[in-house]
Amino acid sequence: MIVFMLISGLFIVMSPYNFVENGNTVIAATKKPVPEYAKWGKLAMKETQNKYPQAQIIDYLHMGREINNGNTTERFKLWIRQEKMEFGVFVTITFDTKTEKVVKIMIIETPK
Repeated sequence: MIVFMLISGLFIVMSPYNFVENGNTVIAATKKPVPEYAKWGKLAMKETQNKYPQAQIIDYLHMGREINNGNTTERFKLWIRQEKMEFGVFVTITFDTKTEKVVKIMIIETPK
């Protein structure tokens, strides 16, 4: 059985083939590159948390990037839990491609 974990930016693979040295398991770890959209994903989560301060973000999906007329648009879907309800929000962040200055942030609720 192979187990994959992401801990503090390190991608760790645990398998029966890990090395044992002096009774301790030595785990091979590789650093996974940070995706280009990570900065915007953090902003999407922050803005969602501002709009729904009592909610807990329970899932996150980057839906894609679009570049058009000097602006870049990043799209995310976040699944949130607030009280006993769960619902999704689409977060769209548009920014100037060269300066990375935010032009517009939209948050739209969705039942699915």
